[in-house]
Amino acid sequence: MNGPRLLEVADLRVRRGEREVIRRVSLGVDASERVALVGPNAAGKSTLLAAIAGLLAPAGGAVRMGGRSLSTFSPREIARAIALVVALQEGAPKLSVLESAELGRYPHTGPFQGLSGRDRDAVNKAIAETCLQELAHRTLGSLSAGERQRALIARALAQEPKALLLDEPSAHLDIGHGLDLFALLTTIAARGVAIVAVIHDLVAAARWASRMIVLHEGEIVDDGPPGEVMKGEALGRAFGVTAIEARSPGEAAASTWRFERRAGG
Repeated sequence: MNGPRLLEVADLRVRRGEREVIRRVSLGVDASERVALVGPNAAGKSTLLAAIAGLLAPAGGAVRMGGRSLSTFSPREIARAIALVVALQEGAPKLSVLESAELGRYPHTGPFQGLSGRDRDAVNKAIAETCLQELAHRTLGSLSAGERQRALIARALAQEPKALLLDEPSAHLDIGHGLDLFALLTTIAARGVAIVAVIHDLVAAARWASRMIVLHEGEIVDDGPPGEVMKGEALGRAFGVTAIEARSPGEAAASTWRFERRAGG
């Protein structure tokens, strides 16, 4: 491939106190990729996302956007390039959906400046894409979990980021809202946004992602197409299970999986 990847993580190390949570992680993500970051509890997934988003200073290595080190970006430049959505982040409960989405334009407008026509177009597009037009004047505190998650994604989309990072976006959503969410993320990726999402549900991750990365004890232990990663030894070791593909004739690859506990796992 010619030129730098859209998002690059090179030999990244992140410490939490005395503990090294992320250990020399390297990965690259291109525009339109749908990357599912999976791993057992305490593998370092949320820490890795926070470091990629510029919220944690690395102990070593670098994060780059378009070949440029994130350490040279101002906070507003980072927010124009990368948006982070945290699972069930409450936001300000008295803000309306519209007001929340308008906050996504702050990296472009700065403080004490009104929104331009261009800004309002971006906000309206984000609200429409997340199907929140009828809820635009409802407060965040009055929304269901699924609606609030869409509102937070709308604010992130209003930033017009090149990369969208999500930490367990389907957490606490019912199956219908979960399907709607992953369909939305697929649409967003199709227009050129790189998406990296921490996903707890391995089956949902395999169905949605174009690529899966397995993080275990702060290190990447597998990275590849979902069908291959699900069958891989590294995922089995990380979770202490064996993944078994269970497809009916004519079904899409990786459509259904079941898991068996490994002996001694």
